[in-house]
Amino acid sequence: MARTVRAVMEAEPTAPAPEKLTVTLVINGRETRLSVAPWTTLLDTLRDRLALTGTKKGCDHGQCGACTVLVDGRRINSCLTLAVMKDGAQVTTIEGLAKDGALHPLQQAFIDHDAFQCGYCTPGQICSAAGLIAEGKAKTVDEIRELMSGNICRCGAYVNIVAAIQQAMGKA
Repeated sequence: MARTVRAVMEAEPTAPAPEKLTVTLVINGRETRLSVAPWTTLLDTLRDRLALTGTKKGCDHGQCGACTVLVDGRRINSCLTLAVMKDGAQVTTIEGLAKDGALHPLQQAFIDHDAFQCGYCTPGQICSAAGLIAEGKAKTVDEIRELMSGNICRCGAYVNIVAAIQQAMGKA
């Protein structure tokens, strides 16, 4: 005899939800203590818990780069990273790049080169470019393109994005 879904649900006990965990993150220079469910992504923590909505949810699979932030100076896809994995880390979002009211050189370069159209990918592009520059591996236009390939611009502003990165690198 086939059991109905209701009968299965009534017969099998459900496991209790795991307890929330406390994490401390230094976000844009400010220490923040949070209680999060173990499965909460860094992206959702930033956007939903801390209202830092510059970081975008694009594909939610780590394929588009819209969620790129810097963690301890390295660029990561925040949609693939659990907040609890980064306990104690320094997180820099697009909101934290500008200092003392002055735009970060990449932010200014993106404006100077009109390196965006719709702007949805721009925060991830800029954070990724900041990581790319810090890595010091990109020396040529082809290397910039290759090392930025994890960040997709659906509007096709790639030529201007590369030009903006070159400007920020002091090569334009």
